[in-house]
Amino acid sequence: MPFYALTRLKGSLAKTNPLPTTVRVLSCKTAKHLYQIQTQIITHGFEYNDFINPKIITACAEIKRTDYARKVFDQNPEPNFALWNAMLRGYAKNERYREVLLLFGRMKSLDVMPNCFTFPVVIKSCGKVNALVEGEEVHCVVIKFGFRENPFVGTTLIEMYAGGGAIGAAYKVFGEMFERNVVAWTSMINGYILCNDMVSARRLFDLAPERDIVLWNTIISGYIELGDTVTARELFDKMPKRDVMSWNTMLNGYAKNGDIEACEMLFEEIPKRNVFSWNVFVGGYARSGRFFDVLESFKWMLVEAEVPPNDATLVTVLSSCARLGALDLGKWVHVYAVSIGYKGNVFIGNALIDMYAKCGIIESSIEVFKSMGTKDLITWNSIICGLAIHGRWDDALKMFCQMKNAREKPDGITFVGILSACSHLGLVEEGLAYFKSMVDDYQIVPEIEHYGCVVDLLARAGLLDRAVNFVKKMPMEADTVIWAALLGACKIHKNIELAELALERLIELEPKNPANYVMLSNIYGDLGRWKDVARLKVAMRDTGFKKLPGCSLIEVNDSVVEFYSLDERHPERDEIYGALTGLTKLLRSSGYVPDIMELGLGA
Repeated sequence: MPFYALTRLKGSLAKTNPLPTTVRVLSCKTAKHLYQIQTQIITHGFEYNDFINPKIITACAEIKRTDYARKVFDQNPEPNFALWNAMLRGYAKNERYREVLLLFGRMKSLDVMPNCFTFPVVIKSCGKVNALVEGEEVHCVVIKFGFRENPFVGTTLIEMYAGGGAIGAAYKVFGEMFERNVVAWTSMINGYILCNDMVSARRLFDLAPERDIVLWNTIISGYIELGDTVTARELFDKMPKRDVMSWNTMLNGYAKNGDIEACEMLFEEIPKRNVFSWNVFVGGYARSGRFFDVLESFKWMLVEAEVPPNDATLVTVLSSCARLGALDLGKWVHVYAVSIGYKGNVFIGNALIDMYAKCGIIESSIEVFKSMGTKDLITWNSIICGLAIHGRWDDALKMFCQMKNAREKPDGITFVGILSACSHLGLVEEGLAYFKSMVDDYQIVPEIEHYGCVVDLLARAGLLDRAVNFVKKMPMEADTVIWAALLGACKIHKNIELAELALERLIELEPKNPANYVMLSNIYGDLGRWKDVARLKVAMRDTGFKKLPGCSLIEVNDSVVEFYSLDERHPERDEIYGALTGLTKLLRSSGYVPDIMELGLGA
């Protein structure tokens, strides 16, 4: 029952103790529960109680009902400090920072004097919306009401000015603070780091009269952001005391900067690892493309069993399964995630959609998608692109319609999937309409991927002249993907002139890639121009580069095994080639004849 619809009961104020009611209010988890308790509050005559009403507003903020909280606030004819501050905090907690500033403006117009708990909320809100002008006005009010030397208020002002790039103003506040505690020093040093001034940050760090673990971690993080892991490690080694966050900060520095060997060594040294230690370690392997090591580290984590993985761990592992095609392990992670309470987790759901799609089981992707109660933009993009790469172009376009009906605003990734679907379905005009809608209706600036999709759309339909004209009008230079798409279309439509132009551009952009020569060689071969095939073969050999051999990945005994074509290094090569020889004989006995024309220059 909404507050404004309740009937106020008249009568004298009951002598009931409001403390138990306050406890019940703060324990509310749903709006219905809150309304029921508020009915009792009004029944007992506490609707204007200065102790209970701030708690009601706080409870509303916790369950994201700030509009209802505002109705409660407005019903009070003379709100006290606690009520004003509760409403300001409620807006801030729900990231409605502009409403914080508007309410503070009303507070000033009514000549309500703010206190030391009011200013930090308002100042932080100014910083969140980059409202430096309004922040300066609040700063003036701080001085007017005598809170200039309050360390809590001063620290918040430093953070606001530094976050907005006004580092000089931040330092002025710092210099005027009568009492500078370690939090103030940390905020000022972090401000210099945010402005990429590590020289000033280090100077201040060396002058700091007190250094706690947070301050040490802050300065180390600053050097890590600059990629200076050497100085960061020197400071790390000098720390008088380290907590798990200190170890994780340094570990993250090595992982972010690609120094996997140092990351491995430091990980072994950590006295007590938490889930974030494991996530940084596993994420470092993933960032470096070492997906086999991601899976092995995950197994190690499970064996130790001291720290259970969280959703971030499982997402990284599922993404690695997708890259390696490790379907069986991905299925196991799916079951494991459900068993430890992550059923319905949107991040894991998104990773599962992507994993199943890339492992070739699109039906499982659809099942996961349908089972998700909460869907975000990544969810929709994952299923649309998954359907597209599986050739279910019609379903991808239908899913896009469902996405719009669900009022989810598409982004650039969405339109890559949609334009790709139109390209494979031959829907030229529809695809061009989507491209125009992307710009006009959603204000998305097209990137090279979108232009590439349109070029592919036109080229696949045989509209090669329109495709070339489109390339000429692009606001950026065409990349290798676009010229390769044109080269591929030339093979289908037997356009030698454009194919030669495309190869010329590809050689300029990617001189070390022999696959481009192979493509044009196949076109010449289709037309019986064997002299040109031979010429290209010589040209490719003159570059000194060879086409990379094919690589296969298969799951064996809960592990992923990698081997290359004509691989002599594999420890079980005799068994592998024995099996392949047997399969080849079986295929030939059934009448299979391989098409060696596609081997081109690789023959």
